[in-house]
Amino acid sequence: MAATFTLNVNGQNHTVTVNNPAMPLLWVIRDLIGLTGTKYGCGQNRCGACYVLVDNVPTNTCLEAAESFVGKNIVTIEGLSPNSSHPAQLAWIANQVPQCGYCQSGQLISTAGAMLAGYHGAAIAPQIQNVCICGTYPRILQAVETL
Repeated sequence: MAATFTLNVNGQNHTVTVNNPAMPLLWVIRDLIGLTGTKYGCGQNRCGACYVLVDNVPTNTCLEAAESFVGKNIVTIEGLSPNSSHPAQLAWIANQVPQCGYCQSGQLISTAGAMLAGYHGAAIAPQIQNVCICGTYPRILQAVETL
């Protein structure tokens, strides 16, 4: 049974129609809204590749139905800053964090969420629980220590 609802993503309302009411937010963001920066990782709410900010909190999007996010403020990596000028993005660039880069949107969202929660510098690192197969953790730690 199809469902139509409106999501606020990156400050803009998007009305979407899904054929399956259980369609996860990740696929609505990527396939229906067209923002592909948020990635599919493990599909089990564990790796963090699919993180977006929901009401300023890093949130997995790969399993929970998109409809449950109606009325919430959703920010994807594309909405973090209009020109990659968010302090976390600048720290990632300055410290050459990404290797393959696949998980980095989730890592940046986690970092931004920690910053919004009031964490700074080395206190951010324990807040980031994302998985990185390339192992760029030393550069991630280096980057967050500058924030």
